[in-house]
Amino acid sequence: MGETLLAAEAGSSGRRPLEGRVALVTGSGRGLGRTIAEALMRLGADLVLHDINEQAPAQFGEFESLSALAAALTRNASRAMAVTGDITDNAAVEKMVAAGQDQLGPISILVNCAGGDIGARGTKPNPNTPTDFEVEDVQAVVNRNLIGTMLMCRAIAPGMAARQQGSIVNVGSVSAHAGIATEVGYACAKAAVLHYTRCLALEMRPHGVRVNAISPGPAKTARFLATRETDPVMMEEGPSLVRYGTPSEIADAVSFLSSDDARFVSGQVLRVDGGAGLYPG
Repeated sequence: MGETLLAAEAGSSGRRPLEGRVALVTGSGRGLGRTIAEALMRLGADLVLHDINEQAPAQFGEFESLSALAAALTRNASRAMAVTGDITDNAAVEKMVAAGQDQLGPISILVNCAGGDIGARGTKPNPNTPTDFEVEDVQAVVNRNLIGTMLMCRAIAPGMAARQQGSIVNVGSVSAHAGIATEVGYACAKAAVLHYTRCLALEMRPHGVRVNAISPGPAKTARFLATRETDPVMMEEGPSLVRYGTPSEIADAVSFLSSDDARFVSGQVLRVDGGAGLYPG
C-alpha cells in the first residue's frame, strides 16, 4: 500500500508555526483529508485523524487502517490519534470530539473534509440531475456534506470561542459556484456549506475564531484516479495551470487558512482550481 508519509518531513525546515495546537481533520484516513492532515502535522500540529471506519484508508490502497496511519504518524515530531464514526450522527460526533480533546487537548483547528457525492446506497447517485433524482440520494448527500459539517462545527466552535482562539476550514467544491447539469445534490450541498461558512464566521467574529472555506477543483487523489476516466493532458504537471491539481496544492491552501498567516482572514472562500472557474461569487 502507499505508505509514504508526507509528515516524515515534519520539522525538516525548522519552522513549526502550529506547534502546540491540535487539529481534527474529518475524512483524513485517505485522499485530500489525509494530505491535509499530514501538511498540518508538518507545521507542528497534533492530529485527530478521522474516518467513517478503521478500514477506510485501505479502500484505494493508501494505508492498511486508520489506527495504523495514526501510529505511523506518531513516529514523527507530533502526536496523532484515530477516531472513527459517522459525522451525520450527533452522538458519534460528540464522542469523537471528546475522545480527541481528552487525549490531545483542546481542538484549535477543525478541517471539515469528509463528504463526497455518495448516495443512499453507498454509490454515486443515479439519476442525478436537477429534475431527475432520488430523494433519498439527495438527503444522503446533504447529510454527508452539510449536516456533518454543521454538527462538527457545533461540537467544536463554542470551545474555540470560549478560548478566543481557533480556525475552522470547511471544504466546498468548484461545483458550488456555478450551475451544473449533473451531480446536482452534491453541488447544492456544497453551496450550502459555503454559505454556512459565512454564517458561522459572522457568529464567531467577536470571539476571535476564524471560519473559512476552500473550493477545490479536481485533484489527483487515489480515489479520483481509480474511479474516473482521466484526461492524459490534464494529468501532466508543469507550469501550465490547465491540469488537475495535486492533493498537496489543496493542502497548502488549508495550511495557510489554518495558520496565523491568515490571522485577519475570515468568512472567505478560496477557490483552488488553477483559475478554471473565473466567475464572480
